[in-house]
Amino acid sequence: MIKGKKIAVVLPAYNAAATLEKTYNEIPFEIVDEVVLVDDNSRDETIAKAKELGIKHIIKHEVNRGYGGNQKSCYTKALSIGADIIVMLHPDYQYTPKLIESMSYMIANEVYPVAFGSRILGKGALKGGMPMYKYIANRLLTLFQNIMMGQKLSEYHTGYRAFDKKIFEKINIEANSDDFIFDNEMIAQIFYAGFEIGELTCPTKYFDEASSINFKRSSIYGLGVLKVSILYRLNKWGFTKSKIFKV
Repeated sequence: MIKGKKIAVVLPAYNAAATLEKTYNEIPFEIVDEVVLVDDNSRDETIAKAKELGIKHIIKHEVNRGYGGNQKSCYTKALSIGADIIVMLHPDYQYTPKLIESMSYMIANEVYPVAFGSRILGKGALKGGMPMYKYIANRLLTLFQNIMMGQKLSEYHTGYRAFDKKIFEKINIEANSDDFIFDNEMIAQIFYAGFEIGELTCPTKYFDEASSINFKRSSIYGLGVLKVSILYRLNKWGFTKSKIFKV
């Protein structure tokens, strides 16, 4: 706990057996109270490895629900066990668990209700091996999103995020996609509800075992990002009423 706030780390897992132990062993358990792993119908031994590590809260999807669907199960479970602060950490070891403390303190000290680990602040992305086409797409999409949403985030596409539980009382994550665009829809919901997002520099690693989406899926994701940003602006102007912005 930090200042009496219960902290849960959620691990949205898919074929993470090779990297789960390394990720888990770096979690700062001096402050983390609970760990939740949701396995999205992996084809490897992710569940067996999670049990071997002693993870208490394990959920297995009998069918693959997608990255967004996995997160929905993660957050629902974390809230059900009384978490005050929820940190989403990818179990593929692409993001260092060593920043969990810093992100959690930003929320526990009521500086921000949401904290992101940004690969773009500093030189973390390219230094860590992010493909150049993804880096350029990240920068262009982020510029468009900041303009449309009136914000100044360094990036909208990090998978390292921490939330105060009150966020989930004001947004409806079940209205979001079960696919990768879930992340961007959630950011749009957070800003639409009037919350702010704090960021800190986060190194990242790209290697064979780290999860990633191919060029085709990246292109579909990029188009989805544009759509979410435009819907946000149209809703702000009162021209439309998207279901993702209804609580």
